[in-house]
Amino acid sequence: MVGIVIVSHSQALAEGVRELAEMMAREVKIACAGGLEEGLSGVSYERVMNAVEEVCGRDGAVIFGDMGSAMLTSELVLEEMKDDRLFLVNAPLVEGVVRAAVLASGGADVDTIVKRVEAEWKRQGGDCHSIS
Repeated sequence: MVGIVIVSHSQALAEGVRELAEMMAREVKIACAGGLEEGLSGVSYERVMNAVEEVCGRDGAVIFGDMGSAMLTSELVLEEMKDDRLFLVNAPLVEGVVRAAVLASGGADVDTIVKRVEAEWKRQGGDCHSIS
């Protein structure tokens, strides 16, 4: 099953999004990479890498970031890992994660999840692209 990584400047925000997604899809592996040590706001490369390694199995994983450096740090992790089953999805954090979790729980593969989440965002007028 495809895993999901939530990258946020806030651990509380990441955990809240995970809690909401798990209400819809309990069996999906969802990891949070939020904040810095001692509860500080920010994004940690090491936390993102650990979260990806935690949930990215043979079916792959999708990464969602809240903004700015969360996306940039995730891009660096993607470059380091060079895994064609790992995608950074540029979509609204909450809606994107919940949609991806529901799709993953239904057995969708990583390519289908990325395409459907991005297609929904585009239908709503969003500008998005995936980075792999």
